[in-house]
Amino acid sequence: MSDTFMLYKLMILYILSRVDFPLSNAQLTAFILEKEYTNYFNIQRAISELIDDEYIAVKTIRNSSLYLITETGNETLLFFDNMISPGIKEDIEEYLAENKYELKEEVSTPADYTLIKKGEFSVRLSVIERDTPIIDLTLTVPTEEEAVSMCNKWSEKSSDIYTYLMSALLN
Repeated sequence: MSDTFMLYKLMILYILSRVDFPLSNAQLTAFILEKEYTNYFNIQRAISELIDDEYIAVKTIRNSSLYLITETGNETLLFFDNMISPGIKEDIEEYLAENKYELKEEVSTPADYTLIKKGEFSVRLSVIERDTPIIDLTLTVPTEEEAVSMCNKWSEKSSDIYTYLMSALLN
């Protein structure tokens, strides 16, 4: 494996080590592409190899894969940390400082659905704050179209729904 390709893997590990929440494939990819460090295919290959080697863990919610660094990944990063230049680390830190709220916001409102039986879908909507669910709502709807629509709108509507529920239940 080339040192350059190893650097891409280390950058991904470094990014994941600097946040306390999982990142989506799109979020990981965005930074590396924005800075033009490499192309999309190299990033995907690096992510795939990191998963295969168990340096990062993946959890899938609907059509989105979320990545977390593993203990093995952290140990590897500590060992090879010096291969990431201070300039790249600075770029990563700047990017995370500028985008951390938006990055976290995207993953703190998970929404997913499953087929229960023909004509019934279970939609699970959550709001997670500091690893604690503050809403965990499950609704049954008759069509997949409705389930998808609810999941797609959840992140933008969750705050209003939470406010409404708290007000309705406490007053």
